[in-house]
Amino acid sequence: MTERLLLWYRARSRREQYLLLAGAAMAVLALCYFLVVPLGDALESARTRHADAVIRLGETQARVDAVKAAQADRAAPLAGPLEAMVRTRANDAGFALASVVPQGGDRVQITIASARPGALIGWIADLEASGMLVDRLGTTDNGDRTVAVQMTLKAQGQ
Repeated sequence: MTERLLLWYRARSRREQYLLLAGAAMAVLALCYFLVVPLGDALESARTRHADAVIRLGETQARVDAVKAAQADRAAPLAGPLEAMVRTRANDAGFALASVVPQGGDRVQITIASARPGALIGWIADLEASGMLVDRLGTTDNGDRTVAVQMTLKAQGQ
């Protein structure tokens, strides 16, 4: 087959041979161009996708670490009934509870007639650290630098 092609090529005039060589060279250049350029674009696209994947992996690992840390810092279950724990904690903090109304087994609504705001916020932070969460909180200014408080507490995880 190669001999037949070479014989055919040599049967052409010098001008036709130059024209065939130029056409073959342009075909090779076009073929190389259409093979190399898409490969370059594909490589760039792959690099971009890889960089995005690395960023997403890092963000996911950070979220997993945050969840693990939150699970490790989770408060222990309450040692007794929620109502009794709230009464004890309020008494220890010096708050006089005007009313304590259980709302099912997992919530307690309390009313405090007078509390200093700074002490109240500190007490709420201590409650949350010990496993009790504030579900609702309403305060009213008493006009004497104290507030009246209506609050609903629930045990963490409920």
